[in-house]
Amino acid sequence: MNPIEWLCRYEQEFNHLSHEERDAIMHFSLLWSLFECKKLGMGANTQKIKALAEKWVDMGQNPEAFVQSLAYFQNRYLQNNNFTDNLGHLHPRQNADLELVKAVLCAKNGAPADIIAALFIIIYRLRNNLFHGAKWAYHFRDQLDNFNHANIALMAALEIQGDE
Repeated sequence: MNPIEWLCRYEQEFNHLSHEERDAIMHFSLLWSLFECKKLGMGANTQKIKALAEKWVDMGQNPEAFVQSLAYFQNRYLQNNNFTDNLGHLHPRQNADLELVKAVLCAKNGAPADIIAALFIIIYRLRNNLFHGAKWAYHFRDQLDNFNHANIALMAALEIQGDE
């Protein structure tokens, strides 16, 4: 049996997702698992993400590869100099991680490693919300761009050489 067909029958709201939305979610799952294996030693956490960002900057990597995705998330989570309700939906576990993300989003922190780390902490939270069920709770509404931009950043990260 085809799992997508089964999901469409079992979970009615999944049936309402476009093929593009379903593809973005599936692509994210594959890209994240490859990223976690290749770049985070098969065990993701925010400390590893911060260490990886530092390593990339030490190697000469700058945030330019991630500018498009970061701009999208800045627009999603910060409007008129105020953080949106969407930021709270990331459900960050540690206040320090949230403060880092906020400082980068509102351009109070421009350190290259922190910019990269903040973006990947956001993507990590999307991953956790997907794999722990939170995305199902509201039927993936308004998630297409989140996954598309996360996928762009993950592909750029996977192309960084010399950090394995």
